[in-house]
Amino acid sequence: MGGQAKAKKKNKAKRKDTKPNGGALMSPQERMKAKMQERAKKKTAEKYTVDQLLEKTEECIDNFDFDMARLYCQRALDIEPTNLTILDMLGNICAELGDVEKAKQISFFTYCATTSLTAVHVYLKAVELSPEEGHSKYMYLGQIHTGMEAVQYFSKGTEVMLNTMDKHTNEASAFGAAAFPSEGAVTKKEVSVAFCSIAEIFFTDLCMEEGAADRCKEAIDKALQYDEHNPEALQLMASYLFSIEKTEEGREYLKKSVSSWLPSLQKKEESSASAAHDMEEEENQTKSNIPPYESRITTAKLLIEAEEYEMATEVLEDLLEEDDEVVEVWYLLGWLFYLQLDKQDPTNNSVNFRKSAWTCLSKAKKLYVKLRCEDAPMFEHTEQLLAELGGEEHGVADDDDDDDNDEAGPSLEDIEDDFIQSSDEEEDAMDH
Repeated sequence: MGGQAKAKKKNKAKRKDTKPNGGALMSPQERMKAKMQERAKKKTAEKYTVDQLLEKTEECIDNFDFDMARLYCQRALDIEPTNLTILDMLGNICAELGDVEKAKQISFFTYCATTSLTAVHVYLKAVELSPEEGHSKYMYLGQIHTGMEAVQYFSKGTEVMLNTMDKHTNEASAFGAAAFPSEGAVTKKEVSVAFCSIAEIFFTDLCMEEGAADRCKEAIDKALQYDEHNPEALQLMASYLFSIEKTEEGREYLKKSVSSWLPSLQKKEESSASAAHDMEEEENQTKSNIPPYESRITTAKLLIEAEEYEMATEVLEDLLEEDDEVVEVWYLLGWLFYLQLDKQDPTNNSVNFRKSAWTCLSKAKKLYVKLRCEDAPMFEHTEQLLAELGGEEHGVADDDDDDDNDEAGPSLEDIEDDFIQSSDEEEDAMDH
């Protein structure tokens, strides 16, 4: 009897372990949550079609309400989990919401067990479902990775782009361009930008790899082949030529790059006979050509290296108009004025350059402290330049801060001590 009873207990336990879907492993709260999610999906599918949900998603995106857009898009994906259009849309929404870091931390396999998606999950899923269609997912994945992994994503993206271009060209030749909509078409500029992304990686992360210089040059050549006026590609070529000490050639590429978007050079090229609407079109084109903020900082550095001081000044001053709290921009402008001291006679121009250099470098130093930057070499060079410039003895007073009695100012160690002290004071204030 006892043996039979034990056998029954064992069998009962076995049956409990073999429940489908691992029911025995789920807590009551988890089972309830799963049921609620299934009900929500069914209710959504009964009440709305995918088209209606996508329409609401687009409406929210137009109103910059990305949280609600994500909710509607997620509901649409619940109904059609393999719909590439929905996956691409959700990927863009996640990117707008800034889920990049979270996406890096959560593995792709977690995606299968959760309903909350991140941009990385969405794009990886899109890659799995359709590896040979849609280049944007590869461009995004390339941006958030580094090194050779990033190169692989960008390279696959360019391959998909070129295949798409060939497909559209062949279809247009066979049936006439008017018979096919432009949706999904790829521009030569997009291909050029993709090759620039590859070149930049070999210029930075992989610069010490064997053959990096050759692969960098190859990518830049490809970028210029598809868009010879791309300012980013022209600037990369200038950087490459400077790195191999072909300064004059590099200077020409750099000037050609800057001339496509720098306001003063644009004005010189404008025809006085242009009609008003033509000028407006040119202005819009110029704005579209303007590189990102960080890229223009690099432009300024290259212009300083090429001793194109006037253009460098204009680039840096334009950057300050957009954002006057970037330490590096103030530092570069001060360094630029300092470099021109040697090229001036001891006249009023020299005095003006000295005052301008002191003012910009002092501003850079104060912003460094205020924003708690971590570029120690830049700070130390700023201190060195300020010490060489002197200060009040040259009639250059630091009007913005009467507490700076030392010409060189506090050391980096003093500033770090101040940060620690101010943090402790803030904590004490909060406790009281």
